[in-house]
Amino acid sequence: MAQARHRHASCRENWVHGRQAALIPAVNGHTGKYQMAKTKKKTLLITGGASGIGAAMAALAVEHGHKVLIADIDEKGAAAQAAALGQSAASIALDITSSTQWERALDACWQRFGGLDVLINNAAIVHTGYARNVSVEAHQQTFDVNAMGPIRGMMATLPRFLAQGSGHFVTVCSMTAFLPFAGLASYAAAKHALRAFHHALCIEQRTSPIDFSIIHPTSTETPMLVKEAESDEVPMAFLSSSVTAEFVAEVVLKAMTKKTLEVFMPPERARSIRLLGTDPKALLKLADDAERAGQRNLLARRAAHT
Repeated sequence: MAQARHRHASCRENWVHGRQAALIPAVNGHTGKYQMAKTKKKTLLITGGASGIGAAMAALAVEHGHKVLIADIDEKGAAAQAAALGQSAASIALDITSSTQWERALDACWQRFGGLDVLINNAAIVHTGYARNVSVEAHQQTFDVNAMGPIRGMMATLPRFLAQGSGHFVTVCSMTAFLPFAGLASYAAAKHALRAFHHALCIEQRTSPIDFSIIHPTSTETPMLVKEAESDEVPMAFLSSSVTAEFVAEVVLKAMTKKTLEVFMPPERARSIRLLGTDPKALLKLADDAERAGQRNLLARRAAHT
């Protein structure tokens, strides 16, 4: 327990003084895979593992010798991913909005692999469009999945981690956790809530043996981004160049290995984005230009894909 207290005291100091580690160089122009430091082989449960970032994380984790339970509401997709990865991977259907299904998934992980070392909360959905054009039911679903889904998972897993004396919560969040985002209002709001909960739980558990990491990807080439590109009301999502799901997977697993408290993508713009998110006057002043620039990039993207 003394080691746990030391580890969390260090994390707390880094956070209070604003020295969160930047694990990656500039996002744009990244080439090649990082070399993951040698570490104990672990068992991971990855939500949203049937596609996108989740699938890329599962593949990279197995490549480095870890065992993975791929959990997704898309049962067939999860099973296909697991089958492709061999004996080190298994799959289970999981609706992260169901506490009952969370318990079933955790039971399956213990039965198949004998325990769980890392819970990677990655699953999310998006409903695009200006808030007025999105139904209240869709806004509610966004919060149920993107905020309460991971919260349910952490609350289901927490007693098990405490009982076994170890565990690591890894939350794949978003840079929209720092920005009110036109066209993705409830998505960004849910990510704000998820980050707040993640860090609150980390503070509560600061003397426990549990580790916490949260990663905020930039725009990433996933089915979600494809959906955003079909809308004319989310141009700000295309202000910056996107990265691949494989690149984000590298960043997440490196953060897991190093037990880094918080990671921003891209790190060189993190401070300005976080400050901008707290300045509504500046956001209003920049909104028109930002939407026009994003729209130009979106039109170019559509032209390239036709």
